Amino acid sequence: MKQIDSSMIEKIVRLSEEYGANCLILFGSYTENPSTARDLDLACDGIRGWKLYEFAGQIENELRIPTDIVPLSPPNKFTHRIESRGKVLYDFRGTV
Repeated sequence: MKQIDSSMIEKIVRLSEEYGANCLILFGSYTENPSTARDLDLACDGIRGWKLYEFAGQIENELRIPTDIVPLSPPNKFTHRIESRGKVLYDFRGTV
């Protein structure tokens, strides 16, 4: 997989904001070893229903990176692990 640079992160964040996300976390193989990562794992809150998967498809189309997406709501053991170990790209939950 190609390396993700700051301009790609900015594009991902911009797209997530356009879709209405209020939290975005990068997790999985890319955060552990970017050189061997085969896909991009993102967790997101604030994008409801099928729009979440449309968002992931948009990332794949624009960046040409296979993308897996996980909703953070409702919370469970897996999402708690993502939140504790992942790289928070932004989190506006609970802010006014």
